[in-house]
Amino acid sequence: MAKSAPSDTLESVSTPAAPVGIRPRSAVSAGVGIVGLAGLVSYLLIARFAPDIAAFLGLDWAKRGVMNGPNSAIASVLACGLPMVLWSVFVDKVHRNPSTGIDWAQRRPWRETLDISLTKLAGMWATWGLIALIYATMRYYWEGNYAFSMNLLETVAPWLLLVSVPYMLWLDRRMIEPRDGCWQFGRWLIAPGQPVDARAIGHHLRAWAVKGFFTAFMLSIVPGNFSALVTVPMNEVLANPYMTGLWAINFLYLIDVHIATVGYILTLKPLDAHIRTANPYGMAWVAALVCYPPFILMNGGPLDYQVNGSDWGYWLQGHPGLLIVWGIVLGLLTAVYSWATMAFGIRFSNLTHRGIITHGPYAFTRHPAYISKNMTWWIGSLPFLVTAGGWVEGARNVVLLGLVSCVYYWRAKTEEKHLLADPAYVAYWNWAQAHAVVPRLFARITGRSRPLIRLEPDERVGPVA
Repeated sequence: MAKSAPSDTLESVSTPAAPVGIRPRSAVSAGVGIVGLAGLVSYLLIARFAPDIAAFLGLDWAKRGVMNGPNSAIASVLACGLPMVLWSVFVDKVHRNPSTGIDWAQRRPWRETLDISLTKLAGMWATWGLIALIYATMRYYWEGNYAFSMNLLETVAPWLLLVSVPYMLWLDRRMIEPRDGCWQFGRWLIAPGQPVDARAIGHHLRAWAVKGFFTAFMLSIVPGNFSALVTVPMNEVLANPYMTGLWAINFLYLIDVHIATVGYILTLKPLDAHIRTANPYGMAWVAALVCYPPFILMNGGPLDYQVNGSDWGYWLQGHPGLLIVWGIVLGLLTAVYSWATMAFGIRFSNLTHRGIITHGPYAFTRHPAYISKNMTWWIGSLPFLVTAGGWVEGARNVVLLGLVSCVYYWRAKTEEKHLLADPAYVAYWNWAQAHAVVPRLFARITGRSRPLIRLEPDERVGPVA
C-alpha cells in the first residue's frame, strides 16, 4: 500500500517495464477472513442449537426456541466482526501501518487540536444529517426489509453522536494531518468565505454516500438469510441433492453478507480500514447502483432474465446424478464468490479503494467475485429453458442475461479505472496479467495478451492513502 499522502496530489505512477514474478503483498492477511468465518459459524451453531444447549445447562429455554430473530441476526454480525477486529489489531497490528495516517507516539496538546476536532464534528454531523434526510425522504427505506435497517439505525444514532465526540478529540491528537475532507466540509459550513479544498470535500461526501447507501442495504438483508438458515430442519436439507445444494449456497451467501456488512460499518482509520478514495467516475456509480435496489435492473426490472423461467432444480428434477453435479458446481462457484469477500476482511466495500487485495481468489484473477457470480447465474438459471413462451422467450432471457453480464464487465472496467491511480494496483495488475490463471487463459484463447500498464494518475481520484 502507498503511504498517506500529505496533500491531495498523487505522485506519478511509475511501474517497471516488466512484471516481477512475486505476487505483490496483499493489504489484508488471509487470517482476518478466516477468524471472521469461525466467529460466524460458532454463533450460527449456538443460535440453531440454543434450546439443546440451554437444556444441557439446566436452563429454561423451551419457550424461546432457536435464536432466529433480527436481533440475533445482528448479534451474528458482531460475532463475525469482533474476531476480525481482534486479529487485525493484535496479530496483523494494522493500527501501526503508515497508511492509517496516525502517529501513535504523537500527543498534541488539546488546545492545538480542539478547533480542528470541533470543525470535523460539525462536518461529520452535517454529513450524517444529510444521510438521515435522504433516509427520511425516500419511502422505500421504510418499507419491507429496509424498515428493519431504519429502526436499527434510529436506535444506534444517538450513541454514535455521543461516541463521536471523544473519538474525534482522541484521534486528532494523533493524526499526522487531521485536516481531512471532513474538516474541509466542516470549515465550509461554519466559516463561509474561507478557502477550502473542494476535491477533499467531494471525496468525503462520495465516501459517505457509499457507506450510507450500502450499509442500509446490507443491514436489510441480514435477518432474512440468517433466520432461514437457523430454522430450516436438517431433514429437509438432506431430503434431496437440490435441497442440500440450495442450503449450501445460502450458507455461502450468508458468509458473504456478514463479512460485507462488517466491512461497510468499520471504515475506521485506527483499523487502517478507512476509505482511501471513493470512485470519482459517474459511470462507475451507474454501473454499480443498477445492481442494487431501488435502482436494480434485474429481478423484475428491464433486465429480468428469469421471466417464464426456473432454476436448475426444476429442469433437472428426476435426474439425481445431474442434480449432484450441478449442486457441486454451483456450490464451488458460490464458494469462490464468498471467498472473494472474505479476502477483504474488514475492508469490503463497493465503489471504494481501501487497500489492494492480492491473495485468495485474487491470486487467480482480478475479478473473482464477478466471474463466479455470473457463472452461477448462467449455470443455475439455464436461461434458454422456459416454462412458457417457447424459444422466443428463451432467446430473450439469454440476451437479457448476456446484458447483465455486460453490466458486470462494465463495473469491473470502471473499478479498475479508479484503482489504477494507485501504484500498488498497477503492480498487481501487471503481475496478474503475466501470472494469474484467468488472464493467461484468456490470452491463450484469444491469441493475444494485453500490454503491461504504465499510467499517470487521474487528478479526479484524489488522495490515495
